[in-house]
Amino acid sequence: MDSLRGKLLIASPGLTDFFRRTVVLVLEHNEEGAVGLVLNRPSETQVDEAVPDLSGLAEPEDVVHLGGPVGPDSVIVLGRFEDPDEAASIVFDDLGVVDPGAGMPEISASRIYAGHAGWGPGQLDGELEQEAWIVEDPDAEDPFDEGDLWSHVLDRKGGGYTLLARMPLDPSLN
Repeated sequence: MDSLRGKLLIASPGLTDFFRRTVVLVLEHNEEGAVGLVLNRPSETQVDEAVPDLSGLAEPEDVVHLGGPVGPDSVIVLGRFEDPDEAASIVFDDLGVVDPGAGMPEISASRIYAGHAGWGPGQLDGELEQEAWIVEDPDAEDPFDEGDLWSHVLDRKGGGYTLLARMPLDPSLN
């Protein structure tokens, strides 16, 4: 089994549930299952309102992002670490998970997520076989992208994916 840790999962157009047009960063993927964060689902709730204890890790205008449908009352913080040894775990390059209990780390960027995406043993592999997800390498700025990340990553992938990136939300309007 090849781990997808640190890879992006781009929702195929066939996914019409919570994951429609999402981009998920895989935090962990092994025989026991997988955990990821939906990168492109901002909420309307500001960090200082939802989790005031973490407001020091965010800018005043930052909002909590919806990391997935699992554990919506839990919080995961991604950060770009000056010293990767300060991360609870590194996902790729200098991007890792912040351990809020370890004090305020030296990070140059952060994003706070409520909930996460989760898959049981073999579940993600089955979804990949069904072509529910398109796998892509991440760019360092993807977790902090404020635009249409789904279209942006597909366009970056090139080829036939560029056409897919330009597909309207409602294809019947095309």
